[in-house]
Amino acid sequence: MARRGRGSSYDGRMPSPHETETGSATGSGAVSATAAPAPVRSREDIDPRGRSRDRSWPPTPQPLPFPVIDNHCHLDFADGDQSLSVPEHVARAAAVGVDAQITIGSDLEAVRWTAALLASEACPPSLRGGVAVHPNEAALHARGTDHDGNPLISLGTALAEVSELLRGPGMVVVGETGLDWFRTSRQDSTARAAQIESFRAHIALAKELDLPLQIHDRDAHRDVLEILETDGAPERTVFHCFSGDAEFARTCVDRGYFLSFAGTVTFKNAGELRGALAEVGLGRVMVETDAPFLTPMPYRGRPNSSYLIPLTMATIADVTGVDLEKACRTIRATTQHVYDWPEAAAA
Repeated sequence: MARRGRGSSYDGRMPSPHETETGSATGSGAVSATAAPAPVRSREDIDPRGRSRDRSWPPTPQPLPFPVIDNHCHLDFADGDQSLSVPEHVARAAAVGVDAQITIGSDLEAVRWTAALLASEACPPSLRGGVAVHPNEAALHARGTDHDGNPLISLGTALAEVSELLRGPGMVVVGETGLDWFRTSRQDSTARAAQIESFRAHIALAKELDLPLQIHDRDAHRDVLEILETDGAPERTVFHCFSGDAEFARTCVDRGYFLSFAGTVTFKNAGELRGALAEVGLGRVMVETDAPFLTPMPYRGRPNSSYLIPLTMATIADVTGVDLEKACRTIRATTQHVYDWPEAAAA
């Protein structure tokens, strides 16, 4: 496994803002300031198997007794038999008590789209965002080509663009970044080294900007913890779509990190994940969709959107033995603390 030694820790400096190799910093994501951009891709673009699934939107659940914030979704993706606009996603969510969202851009097209959305006059006032180079994207930038062989800018240039756009309006988090050993072979030392380099650069950037860090951790628990310990974790570090067991959850919480649970906690085969939630309780827990992915039961596989968070919240309340309203109040307070979110920012 390729890994930097402890003595070569990233020095904390990001490249200065500049014009990228593909144009201005806002690149192809630039739109009119008066229009909210439409989604730029379909879920099937990255999951062709999904073409055979049920693409109808699940029915609207009962509203929550107290509003919560979806702290991780991907509004740059279109999904469903009827594509929803950003305002439609926001309105559906608000109707069930999900009155604010954080949309995440994790490749350069999505990064630019997110920045353009947040800068537009048509951006819903309850919406915030975050951007980063996803670990799997970091490996591609290091290789210099995408999956189809098209040329990509260097990883350093991509990181510089992320650094610049994070200083724009509405940006509240650096993410998602981290390590993904599920899609990266142990034999591919170049790809692994690129993911580690990118992760460390984002850690440094979060500390520089005093922003929370959202971590993508897939089959990489030990290495993620080691890098956070070596480089020093940002004060507000969030494990997005937490996927560990009770022992790992306790380790993260004891170190002061936050855990965000998605629809996966409702899955029938997720007993270990529910055990992790039961182990730590609600004190450092948040909720997310990761939409359009990870739709909660009983609609797993169908399109996901923030309006379905009540299904995940019901499971969270049940697992932790807390009534639903108290669970919502606790999770909302934690989310507002982590993202420095004033009450007035929610719709």
